[in-house]
Amino acid sequence: MKQQGKKKATIYDLSVLSGCSASTVSAVLNGTWRKRRIAESTAALIQNLAEQHQYTANLQARGLRHSRSGLVGLLLPVYDNRYFSSMAQTFEAQVRSRGKCPIVVSASRDPKEELATVETLISYSIDELFITGATDPDSVHTLCEAAGIRHINIDLPGTKAPSVISDNYEGARMLTEAIIRRFDATRPLKPEELFLFGGRNDHASRERIRGFRDVKSALLGGDSDACIQPTGYSPAMTQRAFETFYERQGKLPRGLFINSSINFEGLLRFMAQHPHETFADIVVGCYDYDPFGSFLPFPVIMIRQNIESMLEKAFELIAEHRPTNKIHLIQPELVHPRTALKGPLDAIKDIYA
Repeated sequence: MKQQGKKKATIYDLSVLSGCSASTVSAVLNGTWRKRRIAESTAALIQNLAEQHQYTANLQARGLRHSRSGLVGLLLPVYDNRYFSSMAQTFEAQVRSRGKCPIVVSASRDPKEELATVETLISYSIDELFITGATDPDSVHTLCEAAGIRHINIDLPGTKAPSVISDNYEGARMLTEAIIRRFDATRPLKPEELFLFGGRNDHASRERIRGFRDVKSALLGGDSDACIQPTGYSPAMTQRAFETFYERQGKLPRGLFINSSINFEGLLRFMAQHPHETFADIVVGCYDYDPFGSFLPFPVIMIRQNIESMLEKAFELIAEHRPTNKIHLIQPELVHPRTALKGPLDAIKDIYA
């Protein structure tokens, strides 16, 4: 008869063996025992028992002697967006390549939820946290600093920790110029025909608006402020802004700078409500990349943010003992219409391939 494998010890088994409470054992296993003022001799006893009884099979116990869990967190604003989903996919691959375990969570652009989520991650003894697109990165920094968690900002900068972000100003300059030059010289774009829709009062939007203004003023002239329509990062609000514009003007602007793929979804929702309108004479620039936008009936020029380089730089900085508190800019890429680029999903192994 085949002998069954020995059952792995649980926290409660270790509690009985050590004579300590389950909560004390848990604190030792998750590396928070010093904060609980548990004696070093007690911690050493529990760690030795955990190793002897094969509790080291999980990641948390594997780093017992170093108080390292092997868990690395990524805080996202949302999942339902190709930019952030690609960020998550690339992050997970990079963490695993370093022999650690990724944890990816979303806080839905809610500052209270961001803090609550980070507190939960800290309770799981994550080693590092990558803070992406947070509404209040400095408050997140305060929590991480108090817990001794290495952390770094991505996508939106803070003032108290290093930040790695896209060069939004330069990307907006490239996109605005590409939109303008897409129009034929026989019927060039007029200043009042180029509008920016989307975004809100955050660093990325401000830099994109600044780049839009500078290029529009230089190449077309006119009043740039009258052509800027902030809508927040909401498809519904963006759709409503387009409906209002359409009702007032009877048509869309010929040139459209859309601040993100979330705002681009709002444009497509608006178009779906006007199926008899061809929208044949427009050029759209989207500050985000999605291959499905490449083959619409009208030209769509996009900016793809270099996620791979952003994360590589972030991992490089977070490994430093005391990284300089500054913003590191990563150059984005201009993607012309009818272009479908490869991305993180191409690295997935298909068992049927």
